[in-house]
Amino acid sequence: VQLQASGGGLVQAGESLRLSCAASGRTFSTYGLGWFRQAPGKEREFVAAITWAQITTYADSVKGRFFISRDNAKKMVYLQMNSLKPEDTAIYYCAVDLENLGNKLVRSYEYWGQGTQVTVSS
Repeated sequence: VQLQASGGGLVQAGESLRLSCAASGRTFSTYGLGWFRQAPGKEREFVAAITWAQITTYADSVKGRFFISRDNAKKMVYLQMNSLKPEDTAIYYCAVDLENLGNKLVRSYEYWGQGTQVTVSS
């Protein structure tokens, strides 16, 4: 499985961004998918996850502002980020969970994209 994330950039606080992640793999529709982020000097942290059944999970820090979705036909996963805050600044990674657990653990995800930088200025 290969993943390619895109859509990051520099925005002002309160603005929105939509991240995209293109995935390979013949059984994409059966994967669990997640977004994580890592800020300088911090550990990688969970942002959002979606199972094959479209069940979503969010970190408390982004709940109500970020929304994860998937398009199985296009083998894409998206992260719509609204009302961005400076503390959302990080490299954002998409990841695949072959067991479709939809959980928040980094170790549950077997494949990772290269990351896309999101910078939110105040």
